[in-house]
Amino acid sequence: QVQLVESGGGLVQAGGSLRLSCAASGRTFGNYAMGWFRQAPGKEREFVAAVSGSGISTYYVDSVKGRFTISRDNAKNTVYLQMNSLKPEDAAVYYCAQAITMATNTDRGRYRYWGPGTQVTVSS
Repeated sequence: QVQLVESGGGLVQAGGSLRLSCAASGRTFGNYAMGWFRQAPGKEREFVAAVSGSGISTYYVDSVKGRFTISRDNAKNTVYLQMNSLKPEDAAVYYCAQAITMATNTDRGRYRYWGPGTQVTVSS
């Protein structure tokens, strides 16, 4: 039932910023935690950030802590990922996902719905 669509990806120079958005369908958007994952060529999909259903609690992978900020606007059924001070190693396809719980979760297996992804490229 739930459909997710990411946007905001693109090419940015190292040190620059991008803001990703994920628009979700469904009338119970606020009941579920949302997460951002990324996958670079030749690598496993990895957890990046998550936000609880209420938007109060957040969690980040150590490599992006202090640079990325996840947030949500439940009235707009949208989750965001503000990415600052981007590094070449941040380049990947970024995926938005909806969890099966309200609490934040880093486990890919706890996310039921996934968007098609948006490409983020960071030049040196």
